[in-house]
Amino acid sequence: MERSCRGFTLLELMLVVAIVGILSALAGPSYRSVIERQKIGQAAIQLMKMSLLISHARNGAGLLPVSLAALPGIPAADPWGNPYRYLRLAPLDPAHRNEVRKDHNLHPINSEFDLYSTGPDGDTRAPLTASASRDDIIFARDGNFVGTAADF
Repeated sequence: MERSCRGFTLLELMLVVAIVGILSALAGPSYRSVIERQKIGQAAIQLMKMSLLISHARNGAGLLPVSLAALPGIPAADPWGNPYRYLRLAPLDPAHRNEVRKDHNLHPINSEFDLYSTGPDGDTRAPLTASASRDDIIFARDGNFVGTAADF
């Protein structure tokens, strides 16, 4: 009774490791891209919900809230862990004049309030054309656009 032991050769094992490495190298960026798109969508939904809360507060009190902290149900942070940004435009505190979000023609993108997420990098500038602002998730045209500043 002779037993033959068959196993994998070193070449076969190296081939399997190479295939797994190639597949993971291809799948990794796609997976990160899907996760990033989901976070952008989640931030857009949260911005729309917050805009409704701001509108309800304005209808109840007659004025826009001074800050997001004055409203119940506001998320603590955006999907990247950064605080959401809000700026009441009417009446505008002169100290915040440079914070008003502006389009490529340097016109304000909203008439009542600015509401946005600073996006994955956590950095922003008032003009949407600035490179730091391109990944921001914005509430613009008084709610007719919600998405990335690059798409605005």
